[in-house]
Amino acid sequence: MSAMLKKTILGQITISTACGKLTGNERESCLEFLGVPYAHAARFAYAEPVESWEGTLDATKPGAACPQNRAWHEHLEHPTRRFYKKEYREGSAFHYSEDCLNLNIFTPRNARGCPVILFFHGGGFDSGINSEDPFDGAGLASRGIVTVFANYRVGPLGYLTHAEIQKQYGRDGNFGLDDQLTALRWVKAHIGDFGGDGENITLLGQSAGAISIQYLCLNPENAGLFQRAAMMSGGGMFPKFALPRRAADTHAYWQEYLEAAGCRTLEELRIASLDCLFDAVETMKHKRKDGVYHTMPVIDGKLIPAPVDRLIAHPLPLDYLIGYTSNDMYAPVMAFIGNRYAKANGAYVYYFDLNAPGDDNRAFHSCDLRYVFESLAGSWRPFAARDYEAAAQLADYLANFARCGDPNGPGLPEWQPAGKHTARALRFAPGRTAMGRANYLKLTFNMLTKGDPKA
Repeated sequence: MSAMLKKTILGQITISTACGKLTGNERESCLEFLGVPYAHAARFAYAEPVESWEGTLDATKPGAACPQNRAWHEHLEHPTRRFYKKEYREGSAFHYSEDCLNLNIFTPRNARGCPVILFFHGGGFDSGINSEDPFDGAGLASRGIVTVFANYRVGPLGYLTHAEIQKQYGRDGNFGLDDQLTALRWVKAHIGDFGGDGENITLLGQSAGAISIQYLCLNPENAGLFQRAAMMSGGGMFPKFALPRRAADTHAYWQEYLEAAGCRTLEELRIASLDCLFDAVETMKHKRKDGVYHTMPVIDGKLIPAPVDRLIAHPLPLDYLIGYTSNDMYAPVMAFIGNRYAKANGAYVYYFDLNAPGDDNRAFHSCDLRYVFESLAGSWRPFAARDYEAAAQLADYLANFARCGDPNGPGLPEWQPAGKHTARALRFAPGRTAMGRANYLKLTFNMLTKGDPKA
């Protein structure tokens, strides 16, 4: 398969669905329907699924992204912190709106009964957009896969908690995680109109998106909604300090945030300007160092019904695939937790050990995104033949996994699942792709000498 799939728009195509008609783009290798709404939600309220729209929906360009702090404060895009902007957002224009619950859907031509991959982006639960440059479904469409990229709420809009929310809804927080579940339910119900099979869904996510998927895998109420889970840089058990807190235990933080926004009540915060909300985020960053551990999913008794370190022993009986890179975030920890989860659940594991060309950031956290979606050609990096070969292999493996839970296929190096007593992984290395083991000395060296490349 080629990793040079063109993004040229050849024309437009209109299809009919149960929700109404919509017009998308016709490309050489696929059809794309962009900005398709799956739900609407008021601020600090849970999403209501979209069942219909008026007229013919224009699905020829991406929809709005969730408002997020980096779009409000330019210093977050300062050259010393712009690594990921240069990597995935340079030259792209994004529109932000609280009406942001939408999907980008890529389908093969004449799709019918195709396996489905639903992708949740990363971003630490406080940022991320489903239309960033790597997120192109054309490569997987050429392999017969329908790929869906979801926007969901992030930051305070996604994860604020408050006693009034608990009183109103009988649960608290987790708006972003609830958006993801709502997107999954919408895709299961409606993807058949786009040529996908709602009974053959693989959840795929990276970083915070992968962590979100793991939480969805730990709730028995989600049984039957999806068949497989692939988690990039975020599979397995997490250190104690990073586990979800009980919603009520985060109320003090969010009360302080509310006061920083100059609001006395949650109702005042619901109508405050976005400038007010994100100025308060900056105020809290200067006052406290634990914001990242509050702007994330919480134990709410519904979506995350109990402490994760208890739930982890009984995940849904699914097909699992886990990956991490050799300069991942907290690289040896990421490898250890991924391998432990893989051994307990017979997952397929990959260890991505191809250094990104063009600088000294090695196989950085999220570098494998361009490979799995075969979007190397959109990068500033001088990728070579080995990179394109590895991208084609990784996309082939993922497509096979989405079909039947086994990534192996003709012409591909054999990928063995983890066993109870082995932590072997498929290693994407400079010379070749083959089974091997993660190099913990290298992982530790990378963590100590390089760390997070955006800092």
